[in-house]
Amino acid sequence: MANLQDQMKQAVAAAATEQIRSGMVVGLGSGSTAALMIQALGAKLRSGELSDITGVTTSFQGEVLAAELAIPLRSLNAVDRIDLAIDGADEVDPSFQLIKGGGACHVQEKLVACRADRFVVVVDATKLVDTLNLGFLLPVEVLPGAWRQVQAQLAAMGAAAELRMATRKAGPVVTDQGNLVLDARFTGGIPDPQGLEPAINNLPGVLENGLFVNLADQVLVGEIVDGVAGVRDLPKR
Repeated sequence: MANLQDQMKQAVAAAATEQIRSGMVVGLGSGSTAALMIQALGAKLRSGELSDITGVTTSFQGEVLAAELAIPLRSLNAVDRIDLAIDGADEVDPSFQLIKGGGACHVQEKLVACRADRFVVVVDATKLVDTLNLGFLLPVEVLPGAWRQVQAQLAAMGAAAELRMATRKAGPVVTDQGNLVLDARFTGGIPDPQGLEPAINNLPGVLENGLFVNLADQVLVGEIVDGVAGVRDLPKR
């Protein structure tokens, strides 16, 4: 299954990269599929197929990868616009609402997505769901001194939330902004992302959450059909 999933990710990353044109300012997403897109972009720049590209990364991980590939980078504050942002997602519902933040980069990811003239989401078929949060937990970035308070507030809203712990270091995951992440599961999932996103962000101590509402312009889905990796342009419902 892992090999098939890799093939789906490779196919959808390549398809998204085809939308990049010379002269663009491009938002470079985070995660495994976005990393494949960044690698494909680097190859097009090396070959001369593309030129005059400026990248704006959504994570330190992406910054390191883009720098290794000699993709010119600028900060979000240093650009007047972002023509196209390409990023993955942890879950996508039929209305193109997303959960992101599995890599704890959702604050910068949302800033870039909001700034982009066009936001293209690249996923493999396993990320498509009917209702958000039944499978993937919702990340909520919180100030370190407020995580217990926010955890209690989320519980009052019907969510069980746990502090995300690091896997290869002692202690909790620390975001690029120096904050902590609570991973929340709401009873019955999240049928109303548009209402819940601002409600969580209004809690004192919360910086941002992983609901991306009405931001995605296009969702490209990598899938295996008859043993061959292909890409489907997901219709919005």
